[in-house]
Amino acid sequence: MKFLKTELAPGLYFVGVPIGTARDITLRALDTLAAADVLAAEDTRSLRRLMEIHGVPLAGRKVIALHDHSGTSVQERLIAAIREGKSVAYASEAGMPLIADPGFELSRAAAAAGVMQTCAPGPSAVLTALALGGLPTDAFFFAGFLPNSKSARIAALEKLRDVPGTLVFYESPKRLGAMLRDAATALGAERQAAMCRELTKKFEEVQRDTLENLAEVYQAQAPKGEVVVLIDRGRSESIKQVDLETDLQRALKELSMRDAVDLVAQAHGLPRRQVYQAALALGKE
Repeated sequence: MKFLKTELAPGLYFVGVPIGTARDITLRALDTLAAADVLAAEDTRSLRRLMEIHGVPLAGRKVIALHDHSGTSVQERLIAAIREGKSVAYASEAGMPLIADPGFELSRAAAAAGVMQTCAPGPSAVLTALALGGLPTDAFFFAGFLPNSKSARIAALEKLRDVPGTLVFYESPKRLGAMLRDAATALGAERQAAMCRELTKKFEEVQRDTLENLAEVYQAQAPKGEVVVLIDRGRSESIKQVDLETDLQRALKELSMRDAVDLVAQAHGLPRRQVYQAALALGKE
């Protein structure tokens, strides 16, 4: 795969890297890795291996490790390099930087220092799972990793019960069964969910079912590989048409069509289009 080695302006360049298949990397990401004066990575071995696969030479550059245990000294070193006029490229172990990744602290330090930062975007396990999971994608909430203990995990899930979007989690395959069981307890056994495993890799798998059924499957046997769990938003009980029309009539007496529709849709947790059609049926111009 070809890359262009062009001069980069001083600054911080976040580089999205593949979550599995090495060829998912973008040409711009390869250009950035080839041209940056300084390279930093959550996992130095994986970045060196990726560059080797695509024929991007290190050219005497060392890869600086930046992970959860690095402390602030590495961040300060990288910011200092930028202030000296150098370009710094940072890559996560896999996927987009800053998503469940120590790059967030580096980004915050760069913002505080007032140095330029930009991103060469790439694959994301969150978005890939949403594309394959079969659950609504119009709104979603990424919650990262849940707590390890049962009580803390259930408490965290209960806080997410009424989020009006698909919930997205990263999870350890060893804890998957327990997490799904607790999610069924906290959110409802019949909620639809999807278990997405080894995305973009050889053994990619997506299982879709209720939380209760998925919990039963994965409590018996833990899967292998990286796991993303999607859980559908809560579905309120169906509202009677007469109640919807009554609330719309009241709202339309004091509000515009747009504001009345927005208010009633939010109050009943209904799609705005459905409420708008009901308002039109009332004959309100």
